[in-house]
Amino acid sequence: MQARQIIDGAFVKARAMRMEPLTVVVLDGGGNVVAAEREDGCAPLRYAVAKGKAFAAIGNGASSGVVGQRNAERPAFLASVAAASEGQFIPVPGGVLILDDQQCVIGAVGASGASSGEDEAAAVAGIEAAGLAYGIEPD
Repeated sequence: MQARQIIDGAFVKARAMRMEPLTVVVLDGGGNVVAAEREDGCAPLRYAVAKGKAFAAIGNGASSGVVGQRNAERPAFLASVAAASEGQFIPVPGGVLILDDQQCVIGAVGASGASSGEDEAAAVAGIEAAGLAYGIEPD
């Protein structure tokens, strides 16, 4: 139910901002796909990118953009994590952590199709639409 609300909320935000068509993927705390949807007109590779953004966030405990930014000067680390995740690691903005009432990570959302900043805004909007909190960077 909440995964569906996240996807719907992300799409509402995307249409309000007139973004390019998106793909949104919701992962649980173990990195498993709970729900995913691709808007009409969204390129098929966007699913793998959205999933990789969400996986980068859940796998590292920070948004995918923060993971990439923090490790920009560590290309060997980024390459190693990408290899360890079998290519399911996309460290650019668009992957956002889902938090529960106690601020514990319970999943992640990845969005892909528009600019990275727009993808992140859609992911955040989706999480908020489901009545959940989001995490960009740990405290």
